Amino acid sequence: MADDGKRDRDRPWIMRTYSGHSTAAASNELYRTNLAKGQTGLSVAFDLPTQTGYDADDALARGEVGKVGVPISHIGDMRSLFDGIPLDQMNTSMTINATAVWLLALYIATAEDQGVDPKVLRGTTQNDIIKEYLSRGTHIFPPAASMRLITDLITYTVDEVPKWNPINICSYHLQEAGATPTQELAYALVTAIGVLDAVKETGRIPEAEFGKVVARISFFVNAGIRFVEELCKMRAFVELWDRVTRERYGVSDPKQRRFRYGVQVNSLGLTEQQPENNMIRIVLEMLAVTLSKDARARAIQLPAWNEALGLPRPWDQQWSLRAQQILAYETDLLEYADLFKGSEVVEGRTQELVDSAWSEVQEVLDRGGAVQAVESGYIKQRLVESNAARLRAIESGDQVVVGVNKYTEGADSPLTENLDEAILTVDPQVDADQRAALQRWKEERDGDAVQSALAELERAARSNENMMPPSIAAAHAGVTTGEWAGLLRRVWGEYRAPTGVAGATVKANLSGAAAETIERLRTRLHGLESRMGRRPKLLVGKPGLDGHSNGAEQIAIKARDVGFDVVYEGIRVSPEQIVASALEEGVHLIGLSILSGSHLALVPEVVERLREAGLGDVPVVAGGIIPEADAERLRAQGIAAVYTPKDFELDQIMSDLIDLVDREHAAE
Repeated sequence: MADDGKRDRDRPWIMRTYSGHSTAAASNELYRTNLAKGQTGLSVAFDLPTQTGYDADDALARGEVGKVGVPISHIGDMRSLFDGIPLDQMNTSMTINATAVWLLALYIATAEDQGVDPKVLRGTTQNDIIKEYLSRGTHIFPPAASMRLITDLITYTVDEVPKWNPINICSYHLQEAGATPTQELAYALVTAIGVLDAVKETGRIPEAEFGKVVARISFFVNAGIRFVEELCKMRAFVELWDRVTRERYGVSDPKQRRFRYGVQVNSLGLTEQQPENNMIRIVLEMLAVTLSKDARARAIQLPAWNEALGLPRPWDQQWSLRAQQILAYETDLLEYADLFKGSEVVEGRTQELVDSAWSEVQEVLDRGGAVQAVESGYIKQRLVESNAARLRAIESGDQVVVGVNKYTEGADSPLTENLDEAILTVDPQVDADQRAALQRWKEERDGDAVQSALAELERAARSNENMMPPSIAAAHAGVTTGEWAGLLRRVWGEYRAPTGVAGATVKANLSGAAAETIERLRTRLHGLESRMGRRPKLLVGKPGLDGHSNGAEQIAIKARDVGFDVVYEGIRVSPEQIVASALEEGVHLIGLSILSGSHLALVPEVVERLREAGLGDVPVVAGGIIPEADAERLRAQGIAAVYTPKDFELDQIMSDLIDLVDREHAAE
């Protein structure tokens, strides 16, 4: 209590919004605007070519440039991104994984250009490749090479950028991939154990200083709508992390054992139907990570109410920022000690989560650890199964989602009167402009300096040296993102992670109407098989660089369940590969899943290539976050059907797919 009788207030968490799109200059303007509105940290979203190590002029980058984040091809782009923003005064979170070493090198080089000592830089590189194999799919290299890059970044920053958090163990995307609270806790912890064990094995950190490494490990978590359970999950994280760091690594300093985490609340829980309800969901989810002082987030970023529809506008981001500010500054939350200490309900549920998560941690460790559990497909299969069970519960109505499967009738919202103006759209010209700017950069830079830097980078990659110093030197020399990643691709190769679909089983005790619907679909498909003389075959493809595979996986599993012969090869498959697979497999139907907004570029390309290959009669359907105006364009170009997140009834989608194959067979 202060002398004036007022309670002392805790310092608020860092407030962020997930920002970045189209160009570095446009994103810089957005950052300046957000900071002026009271945002206290930056969260940088990179586009998919940058995340997966391609330059804008690469064929694989077509349709993806500037769509889901900002394109950063070289240090010139990074300078533009932070123009006029003093990096010694910023706390910058960068959502980047496979190319984390490269993007941090660009950030450090830009800071040095500003005259800033890297030792004062604050922020986070996500740098969690393990979860990329399981959920988002922006991995590039095999697990061993990926783990090397992770450890290189961590061991470099401990001394050279000591205020930086070199990794965010990212359970956020595990929840989006279907993880239960137990699984989210367990798989995040085994990832952290795998990382810390790998750092130890490098021998670069003296035993007496290992606590400094532990102290810089942070987490990035998801907060779902069951906010009491989510609150308990965060308290369980605190307890479990303290146990791991004390018992496994012998860290004696309680400050070094603190569970440090940032959060974005559940973006995939946002609904396309009645999207105004999303703001209520966002606020409730924020409470889960703020109400417990002993387990409070260090940084929070909230999605905008309309992110289920597309990119948010500045006003939409402002609304989410204001929700944080009202909670932090208008309420009395920060004036009190932990509100739930001694609560039988909270402590009881927390202990249940601690016990179940610890059991699953031991299961994964018994299987050889996180990396081995990724390579075997064990974790991915568990996540796919959990997500399938969640979607079945929504479809059956057992899990209520207001406005989706219950209370669907309502007044029209003035927020969505004009959907074309309710979201931000990226000008297609951005792609061409970025490619042209990249060409100018390559023409104007010192080619000899670039080649020398790349040679040094390759030498380091083929040795056991830390990759950070040659990457920073390459950044200063003008090397591009595609050149950096391309060289390492040649040295280390690429990796395709298990999809988890083949072995996934869904335990569903269906009865009544749900059971009857499934049986009816199976009967219809069996009849179609008899008429065709073979099982109808569905190819599920993900063209482009988008690694969000949840939707594709669930369609594949459901289709297999009702009787389709399913071909699913995972993420990042080119249009050429999809057509080649369609020819080889003799498929009757193709489903394309794209969540990154590149549907207008990639879906028509697949259709055109199918026609050229003599497969123009094979129906094609598309799914993703696709505005209605875009859906109309796709249908006009020959797409048989378009599905968006509002189409949650998988049984209905399966019925539609059976109808498409049936009609095509009847027309033959």
